[in-house]
Amino acid sequence: MSNPPETSLQSEKALKRLRRRRAADTRFRMYGLAALGFALFSLVFLISAIAWKASGAVTYHVVKTDIVLTPERIAPDGNASPEEITRNIEGFYTLVRDDLFARFPNAGDSLPVRQDFSALVDRLAVLPLARRVARHPSLIGQSVTVKVPVSDDVDLFLKRSSPRSIPFRIGAGAQISPGQGSGMVLTQPDLDSVRATLTALGEQDGVPSVFVTSKGAVARLSDLGEEAATFELLAGDVADFEGTPLKGLIVTVPESRRTISDLQIAWALALRSEGVIRRVPHTSLLTRTDSTYPELAGSLAAIVGSLLTMLVTGMVAIPMGIFAAIFLEEFAPKNRLTQLIEVNINNLAAVPSIVFGLLGATLLLGTFGLPRSAPLVGGLVLALLILPVVIIAARAALRAVPPSIRSGALAVGASRMQAVFHHVLPLAFPGMLTGAILGMARALGETAPLLLIGMVAFVAEVPSSTTDEATALPVLIYSWASNAERAWEPMTAAVIVILLALLVIMNVIVVMLRRKFERRW
Repeated sequence: MSNPPETSLQSEKALKRLRRRRAADTRFRMYGLAALGFALFSLVFLISAIAWKASGAVTYHVVKTDIVLTPERIAPDGNASPEEITRNIEGFYTLVRDDLFARFPNAGDSLPVRQDFSALVDRLAVLPLARRVARHPSLIGQSVTVKVPVSDDVDLFLKRSSPRSIPFRIGAGAQISPGQGSGMVLTQPDLDSVRATLTALGEQDGVPSVFVTSKGAVARLSDLGEEAATFELLAGDVADFEGTPLKGLIVTVPESRRTISDLQIAWALALRSEGVIRRVPHTSLLTRTDSTYPELAGSLAAIVGSLLTMLVTGMVAIPMGIFAAIFLEEFAPKNRLTQLIEVNINNLAAVPSIVFGLLGATLLLGTFGLPRSAPLVGGLVLALLILPVVIIAARAALRAVPPSIRSGALAVGASRMQAVFHHVLPLAFPGMLTGAILGMARALGETAPLLLIGMVAFVAEVPSSTTDEATALPVLIYSWASNAERAWEPMTAAVIVILLALLVIMNVIVVMLRRKFERRW
Protein backbone atom coordinates (compact mmCIF):
# COMPACT_ATOMS: atom_id res chain seq x y z
CA MET A 1 0.00 0.00 0.00
CA SER A 2 1.61 3.30 -1.09
CA ASN A 3 1.96 6.37 1.18
CA PRO A 4 -0.37 9.31 0.42
CA PRO A 5 1.26 12.08 -1.55
CA GLU A 6 2.73 15.02 0.44
CA THR A 7 0.88 18.36 0.31
CA SER A 8 1.91 21.83 1.47
CA LEU A 9 0.07 21.18 4.74
CA GLN A 10 1.52 17.73 5.38
CA SER A 11 5.13 18.24 4.37
CA GLU A 12 8.00 17.65 6.76
CA LYS A 13 8.68 21.38 7.00
CA ALA A 14 5.05 22.09 7.93
CA LEU A 15 5.12 19.42 10.63
CA LYS A 16 8.37 20.85 12.06
CA ARG A 17 6.84 24.32 12.17
CA LEU A 18 3.77 22.88 13.89
CA ARG A 19 5.91 21.12 16.49
CA ARG A 20 7.89 24.32 17.10
CA ARG A 21 4.69 26.31 17.58
CA ARG A 22 3.34 23.74 20.02
CA ALA A 23 6.64 23.70 21.90
CA ALA A 24 6.59 27.50 22.00
CA ASP A 25 3.01 27.43 23.34
CA THR A 26 4.05 24.95 26.03
CA ARG A 27 7.04 27.08 27.01
CA PHE A 28 4.85 30.18 27.16
CA ARG A 29 2.38 28.45 29.47
CA MET A 30 5.24 27.25 31.65
CA TYR A 31 6.71 30.76 31.79
CA GLY A 32 3.31 32.14 32.73
CA LEU A 33 2.80 29.53 35.46
CA ALA A 34 6.32 30.14 36.77
CA ALA A 35 5.75 33.91 36.87
CA LEU A 36 2.39 33.41 38.60
CA GLY A 37 3.94 31.01 41.10
CA PHE A 38 6.81 33.37 41.84
CA ALA A 39 4.43 36.28 42.35
CA LEU A 40 2.21 34.19 44.62
CA PHE A 41 5.22 32.95 46.60
CA SER A 42 6.54 36.51 46.99
CA LEU A 43 3.14 37.73 48.17
CA VAL A 44 2.74 34.90 50.68
CA PHE A 45 6.31 35.39 51.90
CA LEU A 46 5.80 39.14 52.34
CA ILE A 47 2.50 38.76 54.19
CA SER A 48 3.89 35.94 56.35
CA ALA A 49 6.98 37.99 57.26
CA ILE A 50 4.87 40.99 58.22
CA ALA A 51 2.39 38.84 60.17
CA TRP A 52 5.21 37.06 62.00
CA LYS A 53 6.79 40.35 62.97
CA ALA A 54 3.40 41.78 64.00
CA SER A 55 2.61 38.78 66.20
CA GLY A 56 4.85 40.28 68.85
CA ALA A 57 2.46 43.23 69.18
CA VAL A 58 -0.71 41.14 69.52
CA THR A 59 -0.12 40.78 73.26
CA TYR A 60 1.83 42.66 75.89
CA HIS A 61 2.51 42.39 79.62
CA VAL A 62 0.71 44.43 82.25
CA VAL A 63 0.88 44.76 86.00
CA LYS A 64 -2.50 43.78 87.44
CA THR A 65 -2.90 44.72 91.08
CA ASP A 66 -5.34 46.21 93.58
CA ILE A 67 -4.63 49.65 95.00
CA VAL A 68 -6.51 51.99 97.31
CA LEU A 69 -7.08 55.43 95.81
CA THR A 70 -6.24 57.39 98.93
CA PRO A 71 -7.32 61.05 98.85
CA GLU A 72 -3.89 62.11 100.11
CA ARG A 73 -2.32 60.83 96.88
CA ILE A 74 -5.11 61.56 94.40
CA ALA A 75 -5.95 65.08 95.58
CA PRO A 76 -3.20 66.19 97.98
CA ASP A 77 -4.35 69.84 97.93
CA GLY A 78 -8.01 68.97 98.45
CA ASN A 79 -8.84 69.96 94.87
CA ALA A 80 -10.70 66.99 93.34
CA SER A 81 -11.55 68.64 90.03
CA PRO A 82 -11.19 66.45 86.91
CA GLU A 83 -8.38 68.66 85.60
CA GLU A 84 -6.31 68.40 88.78
CA ILE A 85 -6.90 64.64 89.07
CA THR A 86 -5.78 64.06 85.49
CA ARG A 87 -2.73 66.28 86.00
CA ASN A 88 -1.66 64.39 89.14
CA ILE A 89 0.16 61.60 87.33
CA GLU A 90 2.80 61.33 90.04
CA GLY A 91 0.21 60.51 92.69
CA PHE A 92 -1.24 57.57 90.76
CA TYR A 93 2.22 56.34 89.82
CA THR A 94 3.32 56.44 93.47
CA LEU A 95 0.34 54.26 94.47
CA VAL A 96 1.24 51.61 91.90
CA ARG A 97 4.95 51.75 92.67
CA ASP A 98 4.41 51.51 96.44
CA ASP A 99 2.18 48.49 95.98
CA LEU A 100 4.96 46.76 94.04
CA PHE A 101 7.56 47.95 96.55
CA ALA A 102 5.67 46.17 99.32
CA ARG A 103 6.28 42.85 97.59
CA PHE A 104 10.07 43.37 97.67
CA PRO A 105 11.13 44.84 101.02
CA ASN A 106 14.77 45.09 99.92
CA ALA A 107 13.98 47.05 96.74
CA GLY A 108 14.22 50.41 98.47
CA ASP A 109 17.60 50.00 100.15
CA SER A 110 19.41 52.49 97.92
CA LEU A 111 18.58 55.16 95.39
CA PRO A 112 19.97 53.26 92.34
CA VAL A 113 17.95 50.18 93.32
CA ARG A 114 14.80 52.29 93.72
CA GLN A 115 15.40 53.84 90.33
CA ASP A 116 15.81 50.41 88.74
CA PHE A 117 12.61 49.25 90.38
CA SER A 118 10.72 52.36 89.31
CA ALA A 119 11.76 51.69 85.69
CA LEU A 120 9.57 48.56 85.62
CA VAL A 121 6.59 50.82 84.89
CA ASP A 122 6.70 54.20 83.16
CA ARG A 123 5.01 57.14 84.83
CA LEU A 124 2.73 57.92 81.89
CA ALA A 125 1.37 54.36 82.02
CA VAL A 126 -1.06 55.42 84.78
CA LEU A 127 -2.62 58.17 82.64
CA PRO A 128 -5.67 56.01 81.67
CA LEU A 129 -6.25 55.35 85.38
CA ALA A 130 -6.05 59.08 86.13
CA ARG A 131 -8.59 59.83 83.38
CA ARG A 132 -10.87 57.10 84.67
CA VAL A 133 -10.85 58.55 88.19
CA ALA A 134 -11.34 62.05 86.77
CA ARG A 135 -14.53 60.84 85.05
CA HIS A 136 -15.71 59.04 88.20
CA PRO A 137 -14.52 60.97 91.29
CA SER A 138 -16.54 58.63 93.49
CA LEU A 139 -13.72 56.06 93.11
CA ILE A 140 -11.49 58.15 95.39
CA GLY A 141 -10.99 56.29 98.66
CA GLN A 142 -12.00 52.93 97.19
CA SER A 143 -9.95 49.89 96.18
CA VAL A 144 -9.74 49.38 92.41
CA THR A 145 -8.06 46.84 90.15
CA VAL A 146 -5.64 48.44 87.73
CA LYS A 147 -3.80 47.13 84.68
CA VAL A 148 -0.67 49.11 83.94
CA PRO A 149 1.66 48.20 81.03
CA VAL A 150 5.22 47.34 81.99
CA SER A 151 8.10 49.12 80.28
CA ASP A 152 9.05 48.05 76.78
CA ASP A 153 12.38 46.54 77.94
CA VAL A 154 10.63 44.31 80.48
CA ASP A 155 7.95 43.37 77.96
CA LEU A 156 10.51 42.35 75.34
CA PHE A 157 12.43 40.29 77.88
CA LEU A 158 9.32 38.42 79.08
CA LYS A 159 8.49 37.67 75.44
CA ARG A 160 12.07 36.39 74.99
CA SER A 161 12.60 38.83 72.17
CA SER A 162 15.44 40.90 73.60
CA PRO A 163 17.84 40.07 75.14
CA ARG A 164 18.04 36.43 74.08
CA SER A 165 17.39 33.96 76.90
CA ILE A 166 17.63 30.16 77.12
CA PRO A 167 15.46 28.25 79.63
CA PHE A 168 16.66 25.11 81.42
CA ARG A 169 15.59 22.86 84.31
CA ILE A 170 17.40 21.58 87.37
CA GLY A 171 17.00 17.94 88.37
CA ALA A 172 15.13 16.86 91.46
CA GLY A 173 18.31 15.63 93.18
CA ALA A 174 19.62 19.11 93.99
CA GLN A 175 19.97 20.01 97.67
CA ILE A 176 19.53 23.59 98.81
CA SER A 177 21.21 25.15 101.82
CA PRO A 178 21.70 28.74 102.99
CA GLY A 179 24.94 30.40 101.96
CA GLN A 180 26.87 33.36 103.19
CA GLY A 181 24.92 36.60 103.38
CA SER A 182 21.89 36.68 101.14
CA GLY A 183 22.76 33.59 99.17
CA MET A 184 22.16 29.87 98.86
CA VAL A 185 24.12 26.82 97.75
CA LEU A 186 22.90 24.06 95.42
CA THR A 187 24.76 20.81 96.04
CA GLN A 188 25.20 18.40 93.11
CA PRO A 189 23.07 20.48 90.77
CA ASP A 190 22.28 19.26 87.28
CA LEU A 191 23.88 22.20 85.51
CA ASP A 192 25.67 20.44 82.67
CA SER A 193 23.51 22.29 80.16
CA VAL A 194 24.48 25.59 81.80
CA ARG A 195 28.17 24.77 81.56
CA ALA A 196 27.80 23.76 77.92
CA THR A 197 25.92 26.96 77.09
CA LEU A 198 28.40 29.22 78.85
CA THR A 199 31.25 27.44 77.09
CA ALA A 200 29.55 27.83 73.72
CA LEU A 201 29.04 31.56 74.29
CA GLY A 202 32.77 31.99 74.79
CA GLU A 203 34.41 35.16 76.00
CA GLN A 204 32.29 38.32 75.87
CA ASP A 205 32.40 41.82 77.25
CA GLY A 206 30.98 40.56 80.54
CA VAL A 207 29.55 37.34 81.95
CA PRO A 208 26.08 36.04 80.93
CA SER A 209 23.57 35.94 83.78
CA VAL A 210 22.04 32.68 85.04
CA PHE A 211 18.85 32.75 87.12
CA VAL A 212 16.80 30.12 88.96
CA THR A 213 13.19 30.75 89.99
CA SER A 214 10.64 29.09 92.25
CA LYS A 215 7.47 30.33 93.99
CA GLY A 216 8.17 33.95 93.16
CA ALA A 217 11.76 33.76 94.39
CA VAL A 218 14.69 34.45 92.07
CA ALA A 219 18.41 33.85 92.56
CA ARG A 220 21.39 34.65 90.35
CA LEU A 221 24.39 32.39 89.83
CA SER A 222 27.56 33.79 91.35
CA ASP A 223 29.87 30.76 91.28
CA LEU A 224 29.66 27.46 89.38
CA GLY A 225 31.74 24.62 90.81
CA GLU A 226 32.03 20.93 90.00
CA GLU A 227 29.61 19.68 92.66
CA ALA A 228 27.99 22.85 93.97
CA ALA A 229 26.77 26.19 92.71
CA THR A 230 26.40 29.39 94.70
CA PHE A 231 23.48 31.71 94.02
CA GLU A 232 22.74 35.23 95.20
CA LEU A 233 19.15 35.84 96.27
CA LEU A 234 17.55 38.73 94.39
CA ALA A 235 13.90 38.14 95.38
CA GLY A 236 12.34 35.88 98.01
CA ASP A 237 13.91 33.58 100.61
CA VAL A 238 15.86 30.33 100.58
CA ALA A 239 12.79 28.51 101.92
CA ASP A 240 10.93 29.33 98.69
CA PHE A 241 13.33 27.10 96.73
CA GLU A 242 13.04 24.03 98.97
CA GLY A 243 10.83 21.13 97.92
CA THR A 244 9.79 22.59 94.57
CA PRO A 245 11.04 22.08 91.02
CA LEU A 246 13.46 24.77 89.96
CA LYS A 247 13.38 26.56 86.64
CA GLY A 248 16.39 28.29 85.19
CA LEU A 249 17.07 30.94 82.62
CA ILE A 250 20.33 31.95 80.93
CA VAL A 251 20.44 35.51 79.63
CA THR A 252 23.10 35.28 76.97
CA VAL A 253 23.84 39.04 76.78
CA PRO A 254 25.98 40.40 79.65
CA GLU A 255 24.36 42.97 81.91
CA SER A 256 26.68 45.74 80.72
CA ARG A 257 25.42 45.37 77.14
CA ARG A 258 21.65 45.42 77.69
CA THR A 259 19.06 47.96 78.77
CA ILE A 260 17.47 45.78 81.45
CA SER A 261 19.42 44.99 84.62
CA ASP A 262 19.62 41.68 86.48
CA LEU A 263 17.56 43.12 89.33
CA GLN A 264 14.81 44.18 86.94
CA ILE A 265 14.84 40.71 85.37
CA ALA A 266 14.56 39.13 88.84
CA TRP A 267 11.67 41.38 89.85
CA ALA A 268 9.86 40.78 86.55
CA LEU A 269 10.23 36.99 86.83
CA ALA A 270 9.04 37.05 90.45
CA LEU A 271 6.00 39.21 89.65
CA ARG A 272 5.11 37.01 86.69
CA SER A 273 5.29 33.82 88.77
CA GLU A 274 3.00 35.44 91.36
CA GLY A 275 0.50 36.42 88.68
CA VAL A 276 1.00 40.15 89.16
CA ILE A 277 2.50 40.55 85.67
CA ARG A 278 0.27 38.96 83.04
CA ARG A 279 0.27 38.71 79.27
CA VAL A 280 -2.95 40.13 77.83
CA PRO A 281 -4.25 41.08 74.35
CA HIS A 282 -2.84 44.37 73.13
CA THR A 283 -6.19 46.05 72.47
CA SER A 284 -4.78 49.47 73.31
CA LEU A 285 -3.05 49.42 69.93
CA LEU A 286 -6.46 50.22 68.44
CA THR A 287 -7.84 52.36 71.25
CA ARG A 288 -4.95 54.70 72.14
CA THR A 289 -3.16 57.48 70.31
CA ASP A 290 0.53 57.93 69.62
CA SER A 291 3.07 58.07 72.42
CA THR A 292 6.82 58.31 72.89
CA TYR A 293 6.70 55.00 74.81
CA PRO A 294 6.09 51.86 72.71
CA GLU A 295 4.04 50.11 75.41
CA LEU A 296 1.66 53.11 75.57
CA ALA A 297 1.40 53.92 71.86
CA GLY A 298 -1.66 53.26 69.73
CA SER A 299 -2.88 53.91 66.21
CA LEU A 300 -6.40 55.24 66.80
CA ALA A 301 -5.55 58.83 65.85
CA ALA A 302 -3.81 57.65 62.66
CA ILE A 303 -6.76 55.41 61.72
CA VAL A 304 -9.25 58.24 62.17
CA GLY A 305 -6.92 60.64 60.36
CA SER A 306 -6.62 58.25 57.40
CA LEU A 307 -10.39 57.81 57.22
CA LEU A 308 -10.99 61.57 57.30
CA THR A 309 -8.31 62.10 54.65
CA MET A 310 -9.83 59.41 52.44
CA LEU A 311 -13.26 60.99 52.92
CA VAL A 312 -12.01 64.32 51.57
CA THR A 313 -10.08 62.58 48.79
CA GLY A 314 -13.08 60.55 47.66
CA MET A 315 -15.52 63.46 47.80
CA VAL A 316 -13.24 65.58 45.63
CA ALA A 317 -11.51 63.16 43.25
CA ILE A 318 -14.26 60.65 42.39
CA PRO A 319 -17.07 63.02 41.28
CA MET A 320 -14.64 65.39 39.59
CA GLY A 321 -12.84 62.55 37.82
CA ILE A 322 -16.03 60.84 36.63
CA PHE A 323 -17.61 64.04 35.30
CA ALA A 324 -14.36 65.07 33.61
CA ALA A 325 -14.18 61.66 31.92
CA ILE A 326 -17.80 61.91 30.76
CA PHE A 327 -17.22 65.33 29.27
CA LEU A 328 -13.97 64.40 27.52
CA GLU A 329 -15.31 61.11 26.17
CA GLU A 330 -18.89 62.00 25.26
CA PHE A 331 -19.26 65.76 24.78
CA ALA A 332 -15.89 67.42 24.18
CA PRO A 333 -15.03 68.16 20.52
CA LYS A 334 -12.07 66.31 19.09
CA ASN A 335 -9.58 69.08 18.46
CA ARG A 336 -6.05 70.03 19.46
CA LEU A 337 -7.13 71.46 22.81
CA THR A 338 -8.79 68.23 23.96
CA GLN A 339 -5.84 66.25 22.65
CA LEU A 340 -3.50 68.44 24.71
CA ILE A 341 -5.68 67.91 27.79
CA GLU A 342 -5.64 64.13 27.28
CA VAL A 343 -1.86 64.08 26.93
CA ASN A 344 -1.45 66.12 30.11
CA ILE A 345 -3.81 63.84 32.02
CA ASN A 346 -1.78 60.81 30.98
CA ASN A 347 1.44 62.57 31.95
CA LEU A 348 0.07 63.62 35.35
CA ALA A 349 -0.70 60.00 36.16
CA ALA A 350 3.04 59.27 36.05
CA VAL A 351 4.23 62.30 38.05
CA PRO A 352 5.94 61.33 41.36
CA SER A 353 3.74 61.83 44.39
CA ILE A 354 6.26 64.10 46.11
CA VAL A 355 5.62 66.73 43.41
CA PHE A 356 1.98 66.90 44.47
CA GLY A 357 3.16 67.28 48.06
CA LEU A 358 5.28 70.28 47.07
CA LEU A 359 2.30 71.72 45.20
CA GLY A 360 0.07 71.29 48.25
CA ALA A 361 2.63 72.80 50.62
CA THR A 362 3.14 75.82 48.35
CA LEU A 363 -0.41 76.44 47.16
CA LEU A 364 -2.73 75.18 49.89
CA LEU A 365 -0.60 76.04 52.92
CA GLY A 366 1.40 79.01 51.63
CA THR A 367 -1.09 80.77 49.35
CA PHE A 368 -4.52 79.87 50.77
CA GLY A 369 -3.39 79.49 54.39
CA LEU A 370 -5.22 76.25 55.10
CA PRO A 371 -4.46 74.56 58.46
CA ARG A 372 -1.25 72.58 58.56
CA SER A 373 -1.37 68.81 59.32
CA ALA A 374 -5.12 68.73 58.65
CA PRO A 375 -6.96 65.91 56.81
CA LEU A 376 -8.55 68.62 54.65
CA VAL A 377 -5.19 69.56 53.14
CA GLY A 378 -4.04 65.96 52.93
CA GLY A 379 -7.27 64.94 51.21
CA LEU A 380 -7.00 67.74 48.63
CA VAL A 381 -3.39 66.86 47.82
CA LEU A 382 -4.22 63.16 47.44
CA ALA A 383 -7.27 64.06 45.35
CA LEU A 384 -5.01 65.87 42.89
CA LEU A 385 -2.71 62.83 42.95
CA ILE A 386 -5.34 60.25 42.03
CA LEU A 387 -7.50 62.45 39.79
CA PRO A 388 -5.68 61.41 36.56
CA VAL A 389 -6.05 57.73 37.51
CA VAL A 390 -9.79 58.13 38.09
CA ILE A 391 -10.25 60.00 34.79
CA ILE A 392 -8.32 57.43 32.75
CA ALA A 393 -10.17 54.48 34.29
CA ALA A 394 -13.56 56.17 33.86
CA ARG A 395 -12.86 56.93 30.21
CA ALA A 396 -11.84 53.31 29.63
CA ALA A 397 -15.13 52.17 31.19
CA LEU A 398 -17.11 54.51 28.94
CA ARG A 399 -15.29 53.23 25.84
CA ALA A 400 -16.18 49.67 26.82
CA VAL A 401 -19.91 50.41 26.42
CA PRO A 402 -20.98 49.33 22.90
CA PRO A 403 -21.79 52.22 20.51
CA SER A 404 -25.12 50.53 19.76
CA ILE A 405 -26.34 51.61 23.22
CA ARG A 406 -25.84 55.24 22.33
CA SER A 407 -27.28 54.80 18.84
CA GLY A 408 -30.37 53.00 20.15
CA ALA A 409 -31.06 55.67 22.75
CA LEU A 410 -30.70 58.45 20.19
CA ALA A 411 -32.88 56.54 17.73
CA VAL A 412 -35.86 56.47 20.11
CA GLY A 413 -35.68 60.23 20.67
CA ALA A 414 -33.38 60.61 23.68
CA SER A 415 -31.14 63.63 23.83
CA ARG A 416 -27.36 63.28 23.98
CA MET A 417 -27.44 64.02 27.70
CA GLN A 418 -30.18 61.45 28.33
CA ALA A 419 -28.40 58.80 26.29
CA VAL A 420 -25.22 59.24 28.32
CA PHE A 421 -26.67 59.51 31.84
CA HIS A 422 -29.62 57.12 31.43
CA HIS A 423 -28.03 54.38 29.33
CA VAL A 424 -24.24 54.64 29.01
CA LEU A 425 -23.31 55.70 32.54
CA PRO A 426 -25.18 52.88 34.34
CA LEU A 427 -23.35 50.29 32.22
CA ALA A 428 -19.97 51.96 32.72
CA PHE A 429 -20.41 52.65 36.43
CA PRO A 430 -19.00 49.29 37.71
CA GLY A 431 -15.80 49.90 35.75
CA MET A 432 -15.63 53.44 37.07
CA LEU A 433 -15.85 52.10 40.61
CA THR A 434 -12.88 49.87 39.93
CA GLY A 435 -10.79 52.83 38.78
CA ALA A 436 -11.92 54.89 41.76
CA ILE A 437 -10.96 52.23 44.29
CA LEU A 438 -7.57 51.76 42.62
CA GLY A 439 -6.95 55.46 43.01
CA MET A 440 -8.18 55.47 46.62
CA ALA A 441 -5.97 52.49 47.45
CA ARG A 442 -2.96 54.33 46.06
CA ALA A 443 -3.87 57.42 48.06
CA LEU A 444 -4.27 55.41 51.28
CA GLY A 445 -0.69 54.16 51.02
CA GLU A 446 0.98 57.45 50.08
CA THR A 447 3.45 58.97 52.52
CA ALA A 448 5.59 61.60 50.76
CA PRO A 449 2.81 64.17 50.07
CA LEU A 450 1.59 63.96 53.67
CA LEU A 451 5.09 64.45 55.03
CA LEU A 452 5.51 67.66 53.07
CA ILE A 453 2.25 69.17 54.34
CA GLY A 454 3.14 68.44 57.97
CA MET A 455 1.02 65.39 58.79
CA VAL A 456 4.09 63.79 60.37
CA ALA A 457 3.45 65.81 63.54
CA PHE A 458 3.00 64.01 66.86
CA VAL A 459 -0.76 63.74 67.46
CA ALA A 460 -1.90 62.83 70.98
CA GLU A 461 -5.64 63.41 70.45
CA VAL A 462 -8.11 61.81 68.06
CA PRO A 463 -9.14 64.32 65.35
CA SER A 464 -12.83 65.12 65.30
CA SER A 465 -13.01 67.05 62.02
CA THR A 466 -11.13 67.52 58.78
CA THR A 467 -9.51 70.71 60.06
CA ASP A 468 -8.01 69.24 63.26
CA GLU A 469 -4.36 68.28 63.51
CA ALA A 470 -3.98 64.66 62.41
CA THR A 471 -1.67 62.04 61.00
CA ALA A 472 -2.21 59.00 58.78
CA LEU A 473 -1.31 55.33 58.91
CA PRO A 474 1.52 55.46 56.31
CA VAL A 475 3.09 58.41 58.13
CA LEU A 476 2.74 56.61 61.47
CA ILE A 477 4.48 53.58 59.98
CA TYR A 478 7.31 55.80 58.73
CA SER A 479 7.59 57.52 62.11
CA TRP A 480 7.62 54.32 64.18
CA ALA A 481 10.04 52.58 61.81
CA SER A 482 12.48 55.47 62.29
CA ASN A 483 12.65 54.99 66.08
CA ALA A 484 15.65 53.21 67.51
CA GLU A 485 13.98 51.09 70.21
CA ARG A 486 13.53 47.42 69.40
CA ALA A 487 9.95 47.48 70.72
CA TRP A 488 8.80 49.63 67.79
CA GLU A 489 9.47 46.86 65.24
CA PRO A 490 6.43 44.65 66.06
CA MET A 491 4.31 47.77 66.57
CA THR A 492 5.21 49.00 63.08
CA ALA A 493 4.39 45.61 61.56
CA ALA A 494 1.05 45.60 63.37
CA VAL A 495 0.14 49.00 61.90
CA ILE A 496 1.10 47.68 58.44
CA VAL A 497 -1.36 44.83 58.99
CA ILE A 498 -4.05 47.38 59.96
CA LEU A 499 -3.33 49.35 56.77
CA LEU A 500 -3.57 46.21 54.65
CA ALA A 501 -6.84 45.31 56.39
CA LEU A 502 -8.29 48.71 55.44
CA LEU A 503 -7.23 48.14 51.83
CA VAL A 504 -8.91 44.72 51.82
CA ILE A 505 -12.09 46.20 53.29
CA MET A 506 -12.14 48.89 50.61
CA ASN A 507 -11.74 46.30 47.85
CA VAL A 508 -14.47 44.09 49.32
CA ILE A 509 -16.86 47.05 49.40
CA VAL A 510 -16.12 47.85 45.75
CA VAL A 511 -16.63 44.23 44.69
CA MET A 512 -20.00 44.21 46.42
CA LEU A 513 -21.00 47.48 44.77
CA ARG A 514 -19.89 46.18 41.36
CA ARG A 515 -22.02 43.07 41.71
CA LYS A 516 -24.98 45.12 42.90
CA PHE A 517 -24.89 47.49 39.93
CA GLU A 518 -24.14 44.69 37.45
CA ARG A 519 -27.23 42.79 38.59
CA ARG A 520 -29.34 45.94 38.47
CA TRP A 521 -28.37 46.89 34.94
